[in-house]
Parts: sequence; C-alpha cells; structure tokens
Amino acid sequence: MMHASTKKQIQKAFKQEMDYDELLNCMRCGFCLPSCPTYIEMDHQEKYSPRGRIALMKGVTDGVIEPSEELSESLDLCLGCRACEPVCPSGVQYGHLLEDARAILQRHKKQSVGVKMLRKGIFDELFPHQNRMEKVTGLLGFYQRSGLSHVARKVGFMNLFPESMATMEKVLPEVPKRSEVKKRPRNFTHEGEKKATVALFAGCLMDTMFFETNHATIKLLRKAGCDVVIPENQLCCGALHGHNGELEKSKEMAKKNIAAFEAAQADYIITNAGGCSAFLLEYNHLLNDEPEWAARAETFVSKLKDISRILIELNFHKTHHLSLPNQIITYQDSCHLRNVMKTFEEPRILLKAIEGAHFVEMEGADTCCGSAGDYNIVQPGMAMQILDHKMEKVAATQAQIIVTANPGCLLEMKLGVERTQQTGKVRAMHIADVLVEALADHEKQHA
Repeated sequence: MMHASTKKQIQKAFKQEMDYDELLNCMRCGFCLPSCPTYIEMDHQEKYSPRGRIALMKGVTDGVIEPSEELSESLDLCLGCRACEPVCPSGVQYGHLLEDARAILQRHKKQSVGVKMLRKGIFDELFPHQNRMEKVTGLLGFYQRSGLSHVARKVGFMNLFPESMATMEKVLPEVPKRSEVKKRPRNFTHEGEKKATVALFAGCLMDTMFFETNHATIKLLRKAGCDVVIPENQLCCGALHGHNGELEKSKEMAKKNIAAFEAAQADYIITNAGGCSAFLLEYNHLLNDEPEWAARAETFVSKLKDISRILIELNFHKTHHLSLPNQIITYQDSCHLRNVMKTFEEPRILLKAIEGAHFVEMEGADTCCGSAGDYNIVQPGMAMQILDHKMEKVAATQAQIIVTANPGCLLEMKLGVERTQQTGKVRAMHIADVLVEALADHEKQHA
C-alpha cells in the first residue's frame, strides 16, 4: 500500500513533469487496441491498453484518481513495444509518456535494501561500463567452455530458477574469449568501390555476447563499400535505464555516446539491434531541454541507420549474389526497429534476394515476441504467453530459419524453438548472420 504522503508526491510530480498536451492528444478512438499485445492477452481489459494507460496517467495528473498499485502494475505489464504509435491517428508519442510515468513512479517506489543494491549494481555499476560488461560476459564464456554448464544442468541446479530462465541458459550464444574481443581492430577498410565511411554502434551485449554478429555486420558493410570505424569510449545505449525509470542515468550515457561518435566524423552511424536503434533515435527527445546538447543530439540522430537500410541504400542485394540451400525462411520484426525506426521493408527485401530460400511472411510478424528488453525476466508469465502464441504463427510458416534484427528478439525466438522442441530442426538467426552465411554459400558453390 502506498502511503498518503507518497501519493501526494507522485501526483505533484505527474502534474509538473508529464507532457499534458501529449496526454490530451489521445482521442480515446481505440485504434490502438487491436495492436496492443497485453490488451489482447488480458482479455481486452481497458487498463492494459495504451488508451487505458494514458487515461490512468491523465487521471493522476488531473488529481481525479490517486496513484495506486493498480497504476504501477498496469504500466509495468506494458511491453513498451510501441505498436500503438504507427496506428494512432493523432500521433500520440505513447513511448515518451510511458517512460516519463515510469521514471516518476520509480523515484517514489519503496524498495527493499536488496532490490536497491541490485538496481544500483545493474544500472550504475555494470551497464554504463563496457569493460565490466566484458568481464561479466567473460565469466559466462568460461562457464560455457569449462563444462560447468553441463554439470549445472545435470545436477539440477538450473531447476532452482524459473522455467523460462533455465531454458534461456541453454540457448545463449557461445561467448568468445575476452582476448578475442580485445584484439579486434577498430578500423576496417572497404572492399571494391568506396561509398561511405560509417561508425558502428557496437552495443554492450552485441559486442560481447553477440560478438560474431557484430563481426558479420562489419563484413557486410565492407562488402557494401564502407570504411568502418568502431568509436572508442562508446557505451550501452541507455535503453535499459530509460525503460526502467532511470532517465537521468540514460541522459549521462547519451551524452558520452554522442561525444564518442562526433570524434569518428562518419557519414552514418550504423546499428544492428532494433531496441538500441530506437533509443538512440530518441536522444534528441531525451536531451531536448539541454541547449548545450540538443543540437548535437539532432546531428547524431540524423546519421542513424539500421544495417538493413544502409545495405538496401547501397544496393548490396543487387551487386552481391546470395544463396542458401532450398528452405523456407520467415522474419520476426523487432518492435522498435519497425515502430520507431520505421524499418521493416528493408530486411524483407534482403531476405527475398537470397536464391534457394523461399520467404514466407509470418502472420503477426509485426507484433511483439515477448522479449521487450528485460520484460521476459521481470514479467515471465506474460512473456511466455505471448511467445507461445508467436510460435504457433512460426509453425504455420513451416520455416527452417526464423530471422530477427535484435538480440533480445533473437534470444526469445531461440527460447521459443527450445520450448516447442524444434531444436535442430529450426534455427533462429540475426539477419546479419543469415546474409553472411548466404554470401559464403554462394562463394562455396562458385569456388
């Protein structure tokens, strides 16, 4: 139960900090309802819809309703997929409202010492420091290579964890040795005719747990005619912080990233993680009240492109032959790549250009898979419910490869493959890895 004084403080903060014009933008038309996963999964309860959540926020701001656990639970259950935004006739920036409301509630939330220490460890001591991320994932790599993972499963240690986490442990990619990560160059030259100089946003998890996918991304960019630089001093994008009410920390990280990429002086900033892309794209919104940084953020944002978009713009699919053995492939959209970056046709064009592969569009490919950052950890029940329904749609395509464009989505689809006992029959892959495999297959055939 919230204390009366806490409720007053939250109400005051909502009145001072929430964008009231944006709250009024919602016309309550209901166009968002069919696109909202939680509204559908929760039997069409209004409080789990975008317009229902906006109504709750406005009610608190107006002083009509008091802040409550029901409000917190409604906002916490939101995936933040932002599928409501493209279908909104008023253009309501729901994602901004959600993050602002969560930040207010987080500041006033009463937490145990353990939770406070955990949040501090994750948000202050781990993700903002890439060297620490490398050390932690290095331990995961040792756990995998040493055989400890097999022992943990054999003795039933993983049974102490929730089912979804225990299954996720099985599908984690093999983490490279830290020495391999450290010895990678930061500058790469183009192949063929030079078309651009690009800076790669390497990401915290992408450059550790998904190091090979970053390597594939660099290979594709070079073959497309790009010099590639990986700026030093770049950090985690800050999305995890922004989505969990730690906006001030995400602002600090945004400033450091902007400064790091300014030094690179590249034509474009390339991303290969839809969730990171979307948060990076909104650095200008995040810093719009800081004159010193607003213009710099605008320049940063103007250079952002997803790997699939830059490849299409440089006609990679027309100048390079791609092929795979005869099989069906399908694509699961990254919510943020589609709904915020507005990039959804480009991955499909690239996949359809692969000879031997038959692309089948999945029903509901544009809806969330249930990953949503750390959602599948903090809301495992709803996440697994959404994933199970997603895997039914995957099965209908009869695909042998499920392609994604975001690490969280990739792990979630791998988890879905494991849950449906399709391991060895169906692969979940990042689009960069698929394209590199298709390049290698063609080169092998024509060697």
